[in-house]
Order: sequence, then structure tokens, then C-alpha cells
Amino acid sequence: MARRYLLRSAGLTALAASALLSATLITACSTGTDDASDADAITVSQPWIKATDDPAADNGMTSAFAVIENSSDHDIRLVGASSDVAKMVELHEVVESGGATSMREVEGGIVVPADGSVTLDPGGEHFMLMGVTAPIRSGDLATITARFDDGSTETIEALARDFDGNQENYSPSGASSSPTVSVPPVERSRDHGEHS
Repeated sequence: MARRYLLRSAGLTALAASALLSATLITACSTGTDDASDADAITVSQPWIKATDDPAADNGMTSAFAVIENSSDHDIRLVGASSDVAKMVELHEVVESGGATSMREVEGGIVVPADGSVTLDPGGEHFMLMGVTAPIRSGDLATITARFDDGSTETIEALARDFDGNQENYSPSGASSSPTVSVPPVERSRDHGEHS
């Protein structure tokens, strides 16, 4: 009888251990979605960069644009960027004050709303590339790495194209690393397609 009890007890222990192992594996497999990075929920479309044949004539600056979509259920904050064609990239916005339009760095980054998108376009929010290291001709590709608040990144390949709109007048401000820029008003396209 003692032997039968030991075998039953060992069988129950093995069954309990098997159930515990199965529960652990199921839990481990299901946590993958909780660990998704902000970049995993981001889709970038229509990326392009303003061509500059003579970076010195443009004070070593140009801009890049795109549509950034967020498929998650929470807002995602774009907080920075870098590029293979510039020494520094900032997130900029164009603001109107006292009848004048100027460009400045966005404080706190750009929010991409939950299940929504943000359009970076001329005359609005955009990537500002400073210290452009070489000419960027129409048809060239430039890599921009967007960085999100959680530290994750998304690599963007932007096609360079000629763009005559927004002939910015750059004038560095003394105290800030960001330029103060006068930007003539521009009519914004609603279809976000080709700009002329």
C-alpha cells in the first residue's frame, strides 16, 4: 500500500510540475506584445529631403519631410533624429508671431497620436538637417534615423528632390544652437502628394 501511495504521489507531482511549466511557457510567450517598442508601431511613408547642390550657399542646412503613422493605442513622441548627411538633426516647427513666420526647434518633440498620424511638411513640422556634409542632389538617398521617447529608433530612407517652395532665410541666433529663420508663407498641400 505504501508503494502505491508513493507512485500516486510521484504522479501527481509530475502532473503539477508539467502544469506549472506549461503556464510559465504560455506567460513567457504572451509577454512579447507588452515589450513592443514605439518604433514597432510606426510606419513612415512619403519620405523626402530637399535637395541642396551647394550646402554652403544654404548655410549647411536642408529639411526632410514624411508622413509618420502610429498604429498603437498610445501617443508616441518623436524626440530626436540623426542622419548620414548632416552633423546634426533637430525637429523644427514653423510658427507665426506678430505677422512674421519663423522656424524654431520643437520643445519636447513631436507627438504622433494613438491610431493616427502626423505629417512633416514644408511650412510645418519637419526634420532640420544642419551641418550638411556634402551636396544632396535630386535622386540621392539620405538616411535619417528617427528616435522615439522610449529610446527605440526607425530608419528612414528619404529621396532627395528639388523644391523651390519655402526659400528660407537663415540667420543664426546668438544664444541658441538652432537658427532663427524667416519663412515666407506657403500654401500647404492637403493631399501630401508631389509638391512642386
